[in-house]
Amino acid sequence: MDDETAGDETGRHGPRERRAALLGLMREGVTQVHDLASRVGVSASTVRRDLTRLTAAGEVARTYGGAIHTDVFQERPIGESSQIAQRAKADIARTALELVPSSGQVFVDAGSTCGALARCLSASVAHTGLSVVTRGLETASALADADQLVVHVLGGRIRPLSHGLVGPLTDLALDRLAFDVAFLGADAVAFGRGIGEPTLEETTVKERVAARARRVVVLADATKLAEVATPAWTHLPSGWSLITDAAAPACLETEAVLAGVELVRASEAISSRL
Repeated sequence: MDDETAGDETGRHGPRERRAALLGLMREGVTQVHDLASRVGVSASTVRRDLTRLTAAGEVARTYGGAIHTDVFQERPIGESSQIAQRAKADIARTALELVPSSGQVFVDAGSTCGALARCLSASVAHTGLSVVTRGLETASALADADQLVVHVLGGRIRPLSHGLVGPLTDLALDRLAFDVAFLGADAVAFGRGIGEPTLEETTVKERVAARARRVVVLADATKLAEVATPAWTHLPSGWSLITDAAAPACLETEAVLAGVELVRASEAISSRL
């Protein structure tokens, strides 16, 4: 008897009914494996098998410890997102550090991956005198004690979940700045659409930054590459770059070439230099 014909441990649900229940829960915001298992009344291993099938069917996207429905976008608080894919984000940050010029001015966005880049920059002795502009509170905090850098924090209204600054004051400051490289975070990435964001204000800020940068580099681990229906999308100039990690799907290279995007896999870039 295989998984398609067997019921769950309690005998209350068949597999198809159970997966429909899981999809309904994920639409409501229940995303963690153990929470899903408790709500449906099956084991965590059963839920993981169901999520594997649903992922293969394109109905859900796997996340750290669970999954989300591909029709649903839920912005994570910065404290929660900083706990996800930590090693991948650290690898991405180390790779991104090599694209930071030794002088000039760069933008480093809000978000946990850009915060990881900020920590790398703060510890670097190769960027003395570099000017760094940010709109992220965690990013600014990571750079605050870096005496070798000149750090500017944009004004604006703080978004409670991301701790990123947005609004008219942010836009006003950006209109007077220019960047050699802009490092942008993302809630979702799609080559044909750009960067997925939770609000139009976020897209406005990122588009202003991208328009004033000689080079745009998006930092996004593999969990951000799922086709999630975010509320708003940032359109990027042609020739932008994406730094991601080894867990990103193999088809990404072909998609990047077709879209004219430079793709860098962090672990490959690092291991090739060891």
